[in-house]
Amino acid sequence: MRTQVAIVGAGPSGLLLGALLHKAGIDAVIIEQRSAEYVLGRIRAGVLEQTTVALLEQAGMAERLHREGLPHDGIELAFDAQLHRIDFMSLTGRWMSANEVTGSPLAIDVFQLDLTAEF
Repeated sequence: MRTQVAIVGAGPSGLLLGALLHKAGIDAVIIEQRSAEYVLGRIRAGVLEQTTVALLEQAGMAERLHREGLPHDGIELAFDAQLHRIDFMSLTGRWMSANEVTGSPLAIDVFQLDLTAEF
């Protein structure tokens, strides 16, 4: 077998990279020691940033995410023995990323992939 790219590991990064390369017309093979059933049945990410969700949508890989994922629409802060809810969706009309809430830059926020570009 000849291929342009070999990806070791069918975790979230390997699978996403494989899909992005395929979409861009680049031959790739993903090498994984576990079975497909194991890989697809294992949940690997507890929280996804909005930019990551957008990238998965752009790659055409967000169907399961939208079907099984739980949206994070706010936070609760506890002080003086009381919970105080901050509802991002009602305040902004959209989902918020951790970067927007904390103001701290995340590497994925500066990486914008244009899947419509010609390679």
